[in-house]
Amino acid sequence: MEEASTSANGGSAAGGGRSFPPARSGVFYKFTQQDLPAWKPAMTPGCVITIFLLIGITFVPVGLVCLQASNSVAEIVHRYDIDCVPDAYRRNKQAYIKDSLISKKCIQKVKVQYHMKAPIYVYYELDNFYQNHRRYVKSRSDKQLRHGMKYTDSSCGPLERNNGLPIVPCGLIAWSLFNDTFGFTRGSIGIMVDRKNISWRSDREHKFGKDVYPFNFQNGSLIGGGKLDPDIPLSNQEDLIVWMRAAALPQFRKLYGVIEDDLQADETIDIHITNNYNTYSFGGKKSLVLTTSTWLGGKNDFLGYAYLVTGSASIFLSILFALIHVKIPRPHGDAAYLSWSRKSSN
Repeated sequence: MEEASTSANGGSAAGGGRSFPPARSGVFYKFTQQDLPAWKPAMTPGCVITIFLLIGITFVPVGLVCLQASNSVAEIVHRYDIDCVPDAYRRNKQAYIKDSLISKKCIQKVKVQYHMKAPIYVYYELDNFYQNHRRYVKSRSDKQLRHGMKYTDSSCGPLERNNGLPIVPCGLIAWSLFNDTFGFTRGSIGIMVDRKNISWRSDREHKFGKDVYPFNFQNGSLIGGGKLDPDIPLSNQEDLIVWMRAAALPQFRKLYGVIEDDLQADETIDIHITNNYNTYSFGGKKSLVLTTSTWLGGKNDFLGYAYLVTGSASIFLSILFALIHVKIPRPHGDAAYLSWSRKSSN
């Protein structure tokens, strides 16, 4: 009787020592038993060849369209960090950038190669700047940015306090704020750069407080990057908001402003640069980027090439599989003998 009871509960020793939980009053659920109706395709050679061929036929045109959209973007990339250093300081760039008595103003001429239709987006680009460094990314306080100095905590270290008072905004990211400035002229006529709404609206409304003002910022002996107007709340400091969204790669672009005037092909514009930001100490590069956009966004050939390579590889594989299937056919079993087919027939 004891053995029979053990077997009824699913724990018989005759089953190799395996025990199973008892059924709950004989309740049987198709979902838990994986017994629901399902489509279980048999991947025959013809099916595989057709799938690869359809992927290739779809992906190749999409890749061509993406490349065409990317190539229609007009873009100017102008590196200025070397040309804006006076000849006398070319071998000692750090002495130049750290000396506040030397003028940092610089004028660069740039020729527009293609017609650029407004809006034209102005970006600054930094290279070899690791905003994704673990210690750098952690050095901030999101609560402080939203609610004020009472939420200053140790996460902002090593720039948490100055002379015993909290720093707002605290942390390395804010302290290293980019502070080069740019202006544009066409001959003697200035080109307006709209610097409003360059940040994400969700950041302005939900991450940076409307009643939080910069306090004790860049007042210590260790000065980093740009300064902030203490009379303007953080939600309106859009340069800071753009900078605080840390980049994932060491080469990145951040939006500086938008030009609402068209630039004609073959015309020359003057760029008035204030070269304040110190990238010379770590071998960084600085560039100014003027670019238009399309329905796909900015200039980026990667997506188009990815579609083309994937589509071409799929077409090649479909042709290869078709030739193999025709030349060396491989017999396959009857799908009627598959377990789920037999079960459904019963």
